[in-house]
Amino acid sequence: MCVIAFALHADPACPLLIAANRDEFLDRPTEGLHRWALGDGTHIVAGRDLRDGGTWLGLSPNGRVAMLTNVRQQQAGPGSRSRGELVTRWLQGQADDEQLAAAIDPAAYGGFNLVVGDFHRQRWSWLSTRRPDAPHEPHPPALHHQALTPGIYGLSNASLDTPWPKTLRLKQAMVEALAGVREPGDPPHWMQPLSRALADSQPAAEADLPHTGVPDDMERALSSPFVHMPGRAYGTRSSLVVRARQATVGWSVEMHEWTHDHTQAAGSGFEQALRRSESLAW
Repeated sequence: MCVIAFALHADPACPLLIAANRDEFLDRPTEGLHRWALGDGTHIVAGRDLRDGGTWLGLSPNGRVAMLTNVRQQQAGPGSRSRGELVTRWLQGQADDEQLAAAIDPAAYGGFNLVVGDFHRQRWSWLSTRRPDAPHEPHPPALHHQALTPGIYGLSNASLDTPWPKTLRLKQAMVEALAGVREPGDPPHWMQPLSRALADSQPAAEADLPHTGVPDDMERALSSPFVHMPGRAYGTRSSLVVRARQATVGWSVEMHEWTHDHTQAAGSGFEQALRRSESLAW
């Protein structure tokens, strides 16, 4: 997952809102959003990495949420363990964020950002194996752990709230979507700012490009929220929007995922995408 904006208990009408694009090589085997069981029988709702068995963003029926991005580095080699297992470890476990952090060996994984949360306890944390002030530098891996207060956050392939243009674009769309959610009658247009931002394939201005150590043409191609790099067989594989809203009893959580067809032109929006939807009652 390469760009995420999320609102945590920022608005009583919508205490959880997530919008995310997952970028990946086009030949990596993947299952889209669906309900599936982990090895111990725990059921979750998530996409699935069919190569290593984990996931990049998932929710559990008991209110646990986890989201993962990689940290971009010039010579980032894979760790001995798959980062996707960190998401499933949180979703299937009973440990809190401090216990999870204590059990992670940062040297066993490639650079990552991991956001974990317990919706009912209103407890959220960000964990990363890279220095927040210099995530792309080749420092020895060490785990950073930070509690998150209610608010709107953005995350791509640097540190939490690093102001990359694509991250700021999606965070602004999150603000607009929350304003739409507050309108009476649950208007259907609340999602439009998020879908427009997620489908935005316009690269950042040259002066605003990040400098992470990869070639300039890659920085440019990766700087838009929606990535389309057919020459490298890489791009935005799927987009996901998650919303929690009050139900008659408890909370209703709706998830919508669009799987993108990269034989279509970049920036064609979600018209050609395959949509999957799931829901949970919290």
